[in-house]
Amino acid sequence: METKQKLSGFEKFAYGLGAVGKDMVYMLTASYILYYYQDILGIEAWIMGLILLIARVFDAFNDPIMGVIVAKTKTRWGKFRPWLFIGTVTNAVILFLMFACPPSLDGRGLVAYAAVFYIIWGVTYTMMDIPYWSMVPAFTEGGKERESLSTMARSCAGLGSAIVTVITVISVSAIGTAINNSSASNTSYTYDNTTVYFAKMDESEVATGDILKVDSAVSNVTADEMEFDDNKAALSFNESNSNYVVTVDGVTRFTNDGSKLDFTKDAEKDSEASVAIFVQEEEYSNLSSGSEVTVNVVSTKQVERYGFKYFSLIIAVLFIICTLVTCVVIKEKSTVDVSTPSVGEMFKSLIKNDQAITMVVTIVLVNSAAYITANLLIYFFKYDLAGPSWETNYTMFITFIGAVQIIAMMLFFPLLRKYFTTMKVFDISILSGVIGYLVLLGLSLFEINNVFAFFVPGFFIMSTVGLLNVIVTVFLANTVDYGQLKNGHRDESVIFSMQTFVVKLASGIAAMVVSITLSVFHISDTSSEVTAVDGSVVKGLEELLADIAQNGGSEVSNNDIMGLRMTMTLAPIVFLVIAFLIFKKYYMLTDQELEKISAQLKERQND
Repeated sequence: METKQKLSGFEKFAYGLGAVGKDMVYMLTASYILYYYQDILGIEAWIMGLILLIARVFDAFNDPIMGVIVAKTKTRWGKFRPWLFIGTVTNAVILFLMFACPPSLDGRGLVAYAAVFYIIWGVTYTMMDIPYWSMVPAFTEGGKERESLSTMARSCAGLGSAIVTVITVISVSAIGTAINNSSASNTSYTYDNTTVYFAKMDESEVATGDILKVDSAVSNVTADEMEFDDNKAALSFNESNSNYVVTVDGVTRFTNDGSKLDFTKDAEKDSEASVAIFVQEEEYSNLSSGSEVTVNVVSTKQVERYGFKYFSLIIAVLFIICTLVTCVVIKEKSTVDVSTPSVGEMFKSLIKNDQAITMVVTIVLVNSAAYITANLLIYFFKYDLAGPSWETNYTMFITFIGAVQIIAMMLFFPLLRKYFTTMKVFDISILSGVIGYLVLLGLSLFEINNVFAFFVPGFFIMSTVGLLNVIVTVFLANTVDYGQLKNGHRDESVIFSMQTFVVKLASGIAAMVVSITLSVFHISDTSSEVTAVDGSVVKGLEELLADIAQNGGSEVSNNDIMGLRMTMTLAPIVFLVIAFLIFKKYYMLTDQELEKISAQLKERQND
């Protein structure tokens, strides 16, 4: 066995840079793949949830095998770097293709595209993630040195995650808008036979039944192409999937702020269309049936589709650059010469390592709690909290909690570590998370809608996420030494392949919980789509308005938001509490126990 040498400061920087790029890619996928395919492209939420979960089951077999392959690799460049670079390049290519779904696909073709590329993405991510984290126990001695490198790497990973989390929505909007405005495929369709209805809403945004019909209207619809569903044969827009401007008598009166819209058109060659604008009482009183109205509607789905495509390309390029720096600088001068048992022997070793199994279960539960919140957050802002200005408020909130996560990893953890053991820091982390979710639950029950009020639970929750990102990596690395003492050989590649698997499994579980939530509580822009009547969506809108005029009430009000809020709070609390109970009962690798293990391993080396 080679003598381990401490990494230089520059090597640590290069290693950390790899984590930045790696987790930029992971967070983009983990946080936005469901939103991209469900909310933008229109795949049903439960189908996407099933795809994500099946992909994670597939990883159960793929990840440990990749760990064995890494362990058996011997090249002039070492065992880790070749796979790290190959995995990065292939994963970057698949990332771009995954967020560049052809707009012509729909139905089964769209589902197949999403499933195939997401599964391939998971395989290629494993290809580079396992060798990356396997370097931790191979390059460091146990204890403080390993803890220091793990803390630094996890902090850099958190930085990469935070960067993507903060800039994605705003960047996608800016890039998509710029490309959409200059795109040759951007076509404007004008309908001069459009019927406009203004419906009065009360303060709670429920239609009162007062409907004003305006016949003198022109509508302009901008879309990349006209797509018509076989069942509805219509083009439909609402306030969630479009930007619109309504001009009355030459003056701009209504936009996405303060009003709601339903626009429908029945057939591609038919110039007839109808639009309903739901407005507040004081605005309604200033309208008249003789007004001249112009309605301009632009699809935000088109903008977001362009935005995600080219934003993912930028992230993919940055990912390759970051990993290239890691591969060039890190020379693997202290790589451990480990034995390479068979796959069967590896599984037996893992099963025998009860501490590794405990950490696997704990990581799954902890990350499931975090990912449920992360995946629902964009829907919470878009459909509940922030309204039409959701992108700005979402970015502001995400910036705050991203900063909290980084501070927790880089400052809170080292500070707490001065006064407490890692076991106590784990306890403090779980307690912080539970407090945060209880505060969030309180805000939900009282239906608080002030964005800044949510900064308080955001601070506690993201402190937990930041601290646990560091702690679980340290704990998992410690199980490698424990396994070597117990089983007679080091299995860092397999152990850290399990970290890759369990993190992705947690994202799959969270995606399934989120998709069920979205389906049960009808959280999407399609929840306010008008239903066709006798094959005509225009007729469907007119009948809906006739019903509103007679009975009041409107589909524009959403009574399912409370279900979204309750899922965001109660589900993560359950996951965190179970994780805490399992960890406290079964994990035994305290600082004192690790010192004993380290001493026994040194005795074996000297024998």
